[in-house]
Amino acid sequence: MPAKYIIGSLVGSFAIAYVVDNIIADQKIFGGTTPKTITDKEWYAAADKQFQAWPRTAGPPVVMNPISRQNFIVKTSDS
Repeated sequence: MPAKYIIGSLVGSFAIAYVVDNIIADQKIFGGTTPKTITDKEWYAAADKQFQAWPRTAGPPVVMNPISRQNFIVKTSDS
């Protein structure tokens, strides 16, 4: 019995959220316009091409908690 109220409330809240999002974001009741960078497919393709051309540099993989993994290397300092 309580499950139908929970499911009904969830469906109702998602419906209200969708309607409010549609009114605010798509119909722009507060004004504004959609930026050209979102609507222009050529701009997106050029930006993506430039982003993919950047060199990728990174260090070795990092273990977030080496104590629990017990696979870390302790470097000794040779002084």
